[in-house]
Amino acid sequence: MDRLLGYANSALLTSTVGLLATVLLAYPFASTLPLAGQIAAHIGTLIFATGIKIAYIARLVSLKQLGRPVH
Repeated sequence: MDRLLGYANSALLTSTVGLLATVLLAYPFASTLPLAGQIAAHIGTLIFATGIKIAYIARLVSLKQLGRPVH
């Protein structure tokens, strides 16, 4: 479970950074991207948001299994 917690924390960080990057590309910097890039940024926003949710659930499960407090 310690390994799952490490993976979940890494995935949470990676997904958060990816979400921030795709939101920036999809909205404030959309005028600098071609249409295909804008579409990819919007799809990436959905994918990274889902990654955050899955990583958070994995983190909660691993903390519960390890007997650590779940906040």
